[in-house]
Amino acid sequence: MKRIFVLIAIVAISTLNAQEVATDSLPYATIPEAPQTYTAGTVVSRMIDGLGFRYHWATEGLTEQAIHYAPDNEGRTIAETMDHVYNLSLVILKSAQRQPRDFTVDLPELTLEGKRKATLEQLRMASMLFSKAKRLEDFPVVFVRENGRSEFPFWNNINGPIEDAVWHAGQIVTLRRIAGNPINPKVNVFQGKLND
Repeated sequence: MKRIFVLIAIVAISTLNAQEVATDSLPYATIPEAPQTYTAGTVVSRMIDGLGFRYHWATEGLTEQAIHYAPDNEGRTIAETMDHVYNLSLVILKSAQRQPRDFTVDLPELTLEGKRKATLEQLRMASMLFSKAKRLEDFPVVFVRENGRSEFPFWNNINGPIEDAVWHAGQIVTLRRIAGNPINPKVNVFQGKLND
């Protein structure tokens, strides 16, 4: 009996370690080290890192049932909210790349896990690009649509896509809790890591 218990414990620990390794393959399992200096670019970069960390853990380990949960017939499901955050992360990245977000071009078809990975990678890339920025005025938000082009100052990136994505990461956390699939209780957003 004791050997069976030890065997079960070893299998459980191995499974947890394998999940930890799989989680670490995506960006933002932890928040990267803070920059040494405060600049406009490093502050925006850190804001995006905080978003990436929150989104990583808000979407880690979602069950199939939770993904399709919505509070009512009019609200977004978790999957639809993840689609929206994917699009917001693309707007953030395009601004960091000094390119327009072109809505006339179709996005690639991705699975929900593929969109999660792309979202996290887009946020990581945007953070890296913004960390080197000296003048945020040089990074407007530009949209291209069928009816033309529109441009907004960087301020709109902060109160628009960046903060909107943080808002939606929080919604995912709330919705999955209601759906019976809460996030990992060890997530520590203040320190940007999992508690021991």
